[in-house]
Amino acid sequence: MKNIRAGVIGVGYLGRFHAQKYAAMDGVELVGVADIDPRQGQRVAEECRCTYYDDHQALLQEVDAVSIVVPTSLHHRIASDCIVAGVDILLEKPMTVTLAEADDLIARCAEKNLVLQVGHLERFNPAIVALEPYLSLPVFIESNRLSTFKNRGVDVDVVLDLMIHDIDIILNIIQSPLQSIHTAGAPVVTATTDIANARLIFENGATANVTASRISRTNVRKMRIFQPGSYINVDFAQRKFMTITLTDELLESGMPRQDIHVHSFAAGDALRSEIEHFIGHVRNRTRPLVSGHEGRRALEVALQVMAQIREHKDLEVFRKVSEVFGKQ
Repeated sequence: MKNIRAGVIGVGYLGRFHAQKYAAMDGVELVGVADIDPRQGQRVAEECRCTYYDDHQALLQEVDAVSIVVPTSLHHRIASDCIVAGVDILLEKPMTVTLAEADDLIARCAEKNLVLQVGHLERFNPAIVALEPYLSLPVFIESNRLSTFKNRGVDVDVVLDLMIHDIDIILNIIQSPLQSIHTAGAPVVTATTDIANARLIFENGATANVTASRISRTNVRKMRIFQPGSYINVDFAQRKFMTITLTDELLESGMPRQDIHVHSFAAGDALRSEIEHFIGHVRNRTRPLVSGHEGRRALEVALQVMAQIREHKDLEVFRKVSEVFGKQ
């Protein structure tokens, strides 16, 4: 089996982990890493026993596939360089800044038969994978992704930083066109939105209530899924989910008896699974689970949420929302 020659462009906090996964993977040769910070780039190169490049263009001449882990504003330009060089792409989320940029990358990768995978890491979360057999026809989903403040990823607002993960998951679970969006959000610590809520209503009648915050006191990652005859409660942090299914047996009260099961799942390594998935599609020349089309779909909804929040002019509403989220 021929080794896939891989590289990483951008080896800051997350990019360093990408490099580590490639370096430890069978059938993959981590050729090098590129970063504008020589000290960080050389540090990661030494750690992963590969070459440091101060120019990503030079790296692209030596590899078959790369992870792009740079600020979102640079995604389109660097991915374009990869396309010109004929290199397959794992592009961190959010895919691009605009839909026009996303469309351009999708079309050009298709034209050159290049693999384009978008880094929606949560699709490879062991909990999400374990959930699939229990999903039937979700009619209501409530999602909470709350995080303490970290001075990282603040070049984009909380919708693109955190909420887009759950938007992608929900769009994959509810297979129906989106009908309408209702939002609230506010900046609190940064100049962009730090807390946001979106109610997504789909054409098939399903609804999702999505909350994201990066200024909470604790980290919370939970999702509740309601569907006819059953309910699923997922706690990503505790690595478990509970399923409640109504049976045909009636209790004295007239209510159906509930069949309750608690399922635990292994910690897993979602990033390794994501990169292995990417390499598999690079090797087989097939479309990945989260291709450019799925990345664009999540981006489109996220941008609609952001646009609607920006249109809100009632500062009193913003203050009330801030008070509510700030206590969580």
